[in-house]
Amino acid sequence: MALFYGERSGGIRTYLAAKAAWAQKSGLIEHHVIVPGRWELHEAGRHELPSLRLMATNGYRLPLGAGALKDTLRELRPDVVVLHDPFWRPLGVTRTAHDLGATVLAVHHGSTALDAAALPGPDGLWRPLLRAWMHHAYRDADAIMSAVDARVDCGRSATIPLRFGIDPVFVPQPAVRRHDHVLYVGRLGREKGVIELLHAAARSAEPWQLKIVGRGPLEHRIRRLAKRLGIDERVRMYPFIADRARLARWYAGACVVVMAGAHETFGLTAFEAAATGTPVVTCTTAPSAALMPALVRTYEPGDIDGLLAAIETARAGRPAEAAGTSLGKRCSWGAAFAAETVALERLTRSRERPLAVAG
Repeated sequence: MALFYGERSGGIRTYLAAKAAWAQKSGLIEHHVIVPGRWELHEAGRHELPSLRLMATNGYRLPLGAGALKDTLRELRPDVVVLHDPFWRPLGVTRTAHDLGATVLAVHHGSTALDAAALPGPDGLWRPLLRAWMHHAYRDADAIMSAVDARVDCGRSATIPLRFGIDPVFVPQPAVRRHDHVLYVGRLGREKGVIELLHAAARSAEPWQLKIVGRGPLEHRIRRLAKRLGIDERVRMYPFIADRARLARWYAGACVVVMAGAHETFGLTAFEAAATGTPVVTCTTAPSAALMPALVRTYEPGDIDGLLAAIETARAGRPAEAAGTSLGKRCSWGAAFAAETVALERLTRSRERPLAVAG
């Protein structure tokens, strides 16, 4: 189950699409995705429930209650229900799942720091409120899955590590010409560090071009700020890229890919870009950085000069295509989901049929 599953969203949608494809190919689990949609629609492994559009830029939708969701769970009778966010009536849904004999796994995809940075106003106002809600929302879940320490946000430790993989299309692209620009791909939100990236570009002695790909609430602010900083001629903005193979070519064609957010709880963009061999810059807090030390340059949160220095160091380096190829082979979605399935089976009793997972 995933509320934040928009037409132009990132990590959660990518994760669920990869998991559905793996489940169908491997046959190791029966997998169902339940998400908000325009109207109620049930087809093979996918269930869209009535909702209202919440954010036009990313296509996020607000479900009309949890009645249809609970009915869908009763129809599916899953062994495991996976909650990919704490906002779709989690306590009531957990009770329904438990009544059906299902195990409930809550996934800690974000963080209170990340969510607070995405909301208007001071972060310090939102963090305690969000943390209290997270503790409340996930209190009855049987286990937590996370790529980071979940104790502060969820009030309990993660039982299962949240694993990510790399789509096979993200490989070095020898036919793609590598240019001199710096590339950002992702949501255009305050929490993603795009504003800091613009300030770093403005401090650069060299007038390299900054290409920004994505949608989000900061689009107009980014244009205004670029003009105010005197770099509007260097900044180019492009819409969200849905096609994964095309996105791989964009990564491969850049001199550097920057994932500037200080609150990333994994950092799939950097992971995928690195697999093409392109040098990557992330904040030191991004968990994915530790998995690709030969391909990443890092900077400390809030340090704009450090961000610029990391970009310049990466620009002066050479593509690491052999390391990118190795990363892609080592970190496949298949390996990630096979390990996750073993962990899920440990949470449930032994079954002769394939595990049925909703979420």
